[in-house]
Amino acid sequence: MILEDYRNERLKKLETLKERGIDPYPSKSFRNTQIADVVNHFDEKQGQEVVVAGRIVTIRSFGKLVFLKLRDASGEVQIFMKASTEPTPDGMLGARDVKLLDTGDFVEARGLVDKTQTGEISVFSDFVRLLTKTLRPIPEVFTNKEERYRRRYVDMNVNPEVRERLVRRSRFWQATREYMNEHGYVEVNIPVLEHTTGGADATPFVTHMDALDEDFYLRISHELPLKRLLGGGFEKVYDIGPRFRNEGIDDEHLPEHVAFEAYGAYENYEDGMKFYEEMIKYVCKKTWGTLEFHVGGFDINLDCEWPRIKYADLLMDKFGVDVFNPDREQIIQVLLDNWEAKDLKREEFVKKLENTTTPHLIDDVWKLIRKTSAGPYWVIEEPLSLSPLAKKSTDNPLVTERFHPVIAGTEMGNGFSELNDPLDQLTRFKEQQAARDAGDTEAQMLDMDFVEMLEYGMPPACGWGNSERNFWLLEGVSGREAVPFPLIKHS
Repeated sequence: MILEDYRNERLKKLETLKERGIDPYPSKSFRNTQIADVVNHFDEKQGQEVVVAGRIVTIRSFGKLVFLKLRDASGEVQIFMKASTEPTPDGMLGARDVKLLDTGDFVEARGLVDKTQTGEISVFSDFVRLLTKTLRPIPEVFTNKEERYRRRYVDMNVNPEVRERLVRRSRFWQATREYMNEHGYVEVNIPVLEHTTGGADATPFVTHMDALDEDFYLRISHELPLKRLLGGGFEKVYDIGPRFRNEGIDDEHLPEHVAFEAYGAYENYEDGMKFYEEMIKYVCKKTWGTLEFHVGGFDINLDCEWPRIKYADLLMDKFGVDVFNPDREQIIQVLLDNWEAKDLKREEFVKKLENTTTPHLIDDVWKLIRKTSAGPYWVIEEPLSLSPLAKKSTDNPLVTERFHPVIAGTEMGNGFSELNDPLDQLTRFKEQQAARDAGDTEAQMLDMDFVEMLEYGMPPACGWGNSERNFWLLEGVSGREAVPFPLIKHS
């Protein structure tokens, strides 16, 4: 049968139900017990009357006996039905009415908890109450990626591991909040729409607000508004929420994703590395119950003190690149020698390199090193040219007090001692704006309001940010597999 035939058959059943006076979509359920409570606490529940509800997974009928497998969010249980000699109560369905039910329907069953002769835990119920009549059947197999992403509600029914992953995703952010709250941080939700966006090297989305008749950017980072809060008197503040970057879609990048940023006054990057190393470990234990992972071909054990390695040393040792006296032609050659054919043809790649600023070329070389690094380790002291919002190192003014944790080929976050010198910040903003005016759409914008805030004064602070990419990585799946409703091209 094709889908249309199945649907027409169910529509006929729907009409029959209505003719019998049965409401196929009642507003209330009388469920008082989750299925997991019946199954996991059988010794306590045996002989008790319960009301369970859920979706019908299977229907088996043997004459006067009917076995329904019912599933709710907590688990599955069998409903044992036997044809009753009693009249069917109004609004209910008995074993003889099973032909009006289909897999996928939601029903409610009231009965005693016991085991069948074969030893299966069951709810013995003479009648069930229909809660939702479904018109489309849930497929038995659902593997096509595009279809799975378009109809995630079907995907989660056929492939329950998808729903279980989303539960872990929720636990991941809950653990992050727990850790921050327990250490005295305050969560403050900041705007998504901004006149001037910044805090990251990314191309923003643009939208228009009719009420003000002005264009706004969707934020690419939480950074600058949160640091304004430091200037306003907050000392420990964070936000968890969506950010938007108008970039490509791959295993590690989604244009819309959830991110976390935090700022602590009177701290520097040394304090931050200790604090956020413990946070990552705490979140991993709460989410997965372990600090050992096998992802991306790497065996990772986070249960150690992570070493600290200087950015400049990594590039010199691996490729002989001097980040303080960069040879642009040498850097381009390194990238060409390590080019892997993906979306761009070689000649397109060469053209792209020629139009890329030297600091971004240096960062591309770093990414070659990063993707082969198992970690965990901290890469520290990123060059000033790549860190327009970080404070200079007191030991070497060419680098910043910046830190990234590297795990399984990925940067698992970004932190630094925050720049709070308004004149220095203005100079760096102007350099970024000049690069933007020259065609670098990812360079940061000149934000004079932020500079003014610094002129009023912001205390020394350490800032940190990470996105849900950390979750995707340790789950061992792509970003689109790890979010509930991934964006794909409209059909």
